[in-house]
Amino acid sequence: QVQLVESGGGLVQAGGSLRLSCTTSGRTFSSYAMAWSRQAPGKEREFVAVISTSGARPNYADSVKGRFTISRDNAKNTVYLQMNSLKPEDTAVYYCSAGSSIYKANDYWGQGTQVTVSS
Repeated sequence: QVQLVESGGGLVQAGGSLRLSCTTSGRTFSSYAMAWSRQAPGKEREFVAVISTSGARPNYADSVKGRFTISRDNAKNTVYLQMNSLKPEDTAVYYCSAGSSIYKANDYWGQGTQVTVSS
């Protein structure tokens, strides 16, 4: 069982930046692909970014490409989401997840962290 804990959310003005962190328990973090998703009020959860076990293959939703960067530190069992040039439409609860591959990085989920971007 893998437990994931997100942190770093908060309130920021449009154009600002935040960095989310997701720390996992256990000794197998490096064997999991990791992803970030988000869910805005009244909307379905949507994919944001995913990264492979080695960190060499990040992939992003078109809506965040060029503004968000996913990275990982296997020594710290942590995956990050650096969010720059934030927009009000980025407001959502952000979730990290883990899985066996970049095509299925959704076996385990964190509890989410709220990001609110004011205009």
